[in-house]
Amino acid sequence: MKLLHKICLLFLVSSCSGQSNSNTDKGVNSKIDQIDKIISLYSDYDRFNGAVAISHHGDTLYTKGFGFANMEWDIPNETDTKFQIASLTKSFTAMLIMQLVNEGTLDLQKPISTYLPNYPKDNANKINIHQLLTHTSGIPNAKSDKKVNRPEDLINQFANEQLNFVPGTNFDYSNSGYTLLGFIIETVTGKPYQKVLKEKILNPLKMENSGFYKHAPIIKKMSSGYTTWYPDYFDVDKSDESSAYSAGGLYSTVDDMLLWNKALTDESLLPKKYMDMILTKHNLDGDGHYGYGWELKKMRIGNTSNKIETIGHSGSISGYRTSIVRIPKTNSCIILFCNSSNSSLYGIIKTILAILNDKTYDFPLKPIALFMDRIIEKEGIDDGIAFYKANSNNREYFVSEDELILSGYHFLKTDNFNEALKIFKLATETFPNKYNPHHSYAEGLMKIGKKKEALVSYKKSLELNPNNGRAARMIEKLENE
Repeated sequence: MKLLHKICLLFLVSSCSGQSNSNTDKGVNSKIDQIDKIISLYSDYDRFNGAVAISHHGDTLYTKGFGFANMEWDIPNETDTKFQIASLTKSFTAMLIMQLVNEGTLDLQKPISTYLPNYPKDNANKINIHQLLTHTSGIPNAKSDKKVNRPEDLINQFANEQLNFVPGTNFDYSNSGYTLLGFIIETVTGKPYQKVLKEKILNPLKMENSGFYKHAPIIKKMSSGYTTWYPDYFDVDKSDESSAYSAGGLYSTVDDMLLWNKALTDESLLPKKYMDMILTKHNLDGDGHYGYGWELKKMRIGNTSNKIETIGHSGSISGYRTSIVRIPKTNSCIILFCNSSNSSLYGIIKTILAILNDKTYDFPLKPIALFMDRIIEKEGIDDGIAFYKANSNNREYFVSEDELILSGYHFLKTDNFNEALKIFKLATETFPNKYNPHHSYAEGLMKIGKKKEALVSYKKSLELNPNNGRAARMIEKLENE
């Protein structure tokens, strides 16, 4: 797809449903307009491709899809597009555990050997469910790269590993711990995790577009996940992500997640006593705390020094980035789902927090390499280079060594050698003391047979980075020819 064609389509398919009624005041309309403008900019700058849902004071304020659910067929993202939600799954697993605690089926303080008699006793007698929920069990993340999806096989990847620390004495984020929680749910209920999830959460909340992700079955309106190697997008490995299981294996929509958020503010799924336990600051987690499946921290509001208490979680799995941020003070919720590894979710969230709280914020910086590439496609390489040079010190633009070099490789791999070499040369001038621009320029020169000039650039790259093994080998080869 041509770059300009894709950009134009992005604007055409972004379908907004900022919600308000006839009595909506100017303040609410202003918030909707500001949010739409900011996220549209992030989308235009290739920093967001996905769907958004925002509630404020308990009411839905804004929902919208951006970019493409499927880039091969130009199918737009919408608010009912399904995304893998990765570690946002943990909050659902924690809810299921606490529902079983409320029913008397589980005890948070009993050792897990009570429920898993076949789990290695040395560890099972030391660990309890509270510690699994709070990432304080000491269970290490599975080291195997082999993808398995049977719960028993997932557990066997780490069950016999030595604990990282004495349970309860430290915090160490552990996907394996939440995998084990899913297995406990299956063991005590006698049902698959996904069935318990459906019965206890999805069906009661009418979350009809959410479920347990498997790559083989057809899932209507399921997005495709993409990784990025600027400026190109690539399909991710679609092998079965059910190996993420109860730590990160769910899919959902931003519309469904608004239903989930609403249920967390009342007692529709769990009595207040147990909801309070879920949202207790049990352990330090970086600059915040961890509850049961939730991160509790103060987040910056826009470009101010002000911070606000939030309850949330982020998620990352191949081709997807997700985030949910709940703000108890204003009964607000921000949900961002992105089906691309290239995203600026934190920047978007910080800005939305400012808009919701009537504070100041910054607009996202323009990626100069992206704007240069657009000019090259429309006007030619010389105009693109001239634009870059004229704006490289402009504070409205974001200057990235990596993106400039990757732009050159984009042209190189399509045999546009003239464009590639001019961009690599520009990189050496913009970042003269960095080794990679000189290395990349040498690689480009080799493509057109200019070995003498390439040797000079390889030597400069090696001078700047003596550990550049590729440059050392190429220098030896060229000098011996």
